[in-house]
Amino acid sequence: MHFGTRVLAELKDGLAGLAHQIGIQSKTQHIEGSVVKVHQSDTQLINFLQEELDISAKSIAFALRHSQQDPGPLPMILWQYGLVSIEQLEQIFDWLEG
Repeated sequence: MHFGTRVLAELKDGLAGLAHQIGIQSKTQHIEGSVVKVHQSDTQLINFLQEELDISAKSIAFALRHSQQDPGPLPMILWQYGLVSIEQLEQIFDWLEG
């Protein structure tokens, strides 16, 4: 299993279990050596970004760090910093609507 995929899978499992047990919406995690706060709703999006669009864990961690400082939708932050193309951004929005 790819390192980033493993990290994201562990993150997803950890968040799902935590949310189920104590009802919180986010948890601080380590992704690619960075501490980031990930909302439960972002875990499926993160999986889509990495598995379907081949966005690196490093790029996702960068965007998540910036979303803590400058709150906004994760897809827009990825696009603003050039981490996804406009075509990928459209794919993300299509996926979010689906």
